[in-house]
Amino acid sequence: MQLQQLQYFVAVAETRHFTRAAEVVHVAQPSLSQQIKALERELGADLFLRARGNITLTDAGEALLPLARRILADADTARHEVLELAQLRRGRVRLGATPSLCTGLLPDVLRAFHDRYPGIRLLIEESGSHDLVRELARGALDLALVVLPLPTASPALTTVELLREDLVVVSSPESPRPGGGRRAVRITDLEGERLVMFRHGYDLRELTVAACRSAGFEPDFAVEGGEMDAVLGFVRAGLGMAVAPRMVAARSGRGLRVTPLARPGLYRTIALAHRSDVAPPRAARELQRMLLER
Repeated sequence: MQLQQLQYFVAVAETRHFTRAAEVVHVAQPSLSQQIKALERELGADLFLRARGNITLTDAGEALLPLARRILADADTARHEVLELAQLRRGRVRLGATPSLCTGLLPDVLRAFHDRYPGIRLLIEESGSHDLVRELARGALDLALVVLPLPTASPALTTVELLREDLVVVSSPESPRPGGGRRAVRITDLEGERLVMFRHGYDLRELTVAACRSAGFEPDFAVEGGEMDAVLGFVRAGLGMAVAPRMVAARSGRGLRVTPLARPGLYRTIALAHRSDVAPPRAARELQRMLLER
């Protein structure tokens, strides 16, 4: 089994077309077809059901596809690892993070990393923890900043707790103060308040809704479905208040009133994750060290 054969197989699986797949991998279509047939002979199973204008994966093809993607991703990582110079003058780091962490935690750390290693390319994937865990597992990321607990148990990942971050209530300075003006508000003070809520899949959404239900009420949404920047923008516009990470609120500048939550409050646990079966590339390990020592 050759990496080139797996590359051709993945291209056909993704395009569902032999000619288009050949164009993607820059090879003649007959050569691609011959390599696919050679791979099928070696594996002892057909990978595709071939019908005119309709290429579909067999059960064997469905089983091979995620493994082939991971093998190709690992091979790509190995190439970059070997190409790195001892002084880390070249290379790349593929880092995943939730949108709120991209806004709150990462800017200062990435600036320090770039100042020290200007030749290292930083590729940032911004998504929810669930998607980031999946991307890590298939080898598309070197590291990811995720919120614990993970959405699904993943024994193939190693996680190291990075920090616990307080959550706060943000509101427009022009709207009434939450909790009747107290310096710290309780979750029960949000009952009856109009909330601006993140989209489904955001860890902050699940955490806030669970806290409200634990306090005995259902939250009332004025607007829902936004990303971090959109939620803060809607709060500034006076559409409602929101529960947000303290670091994000502190970085968001003027136009927001920040009110802490009374003890025990709410917090989230941030962890750094990577695959357990493959060591991150050297540049990623250096970024990992800077994040842990920040």
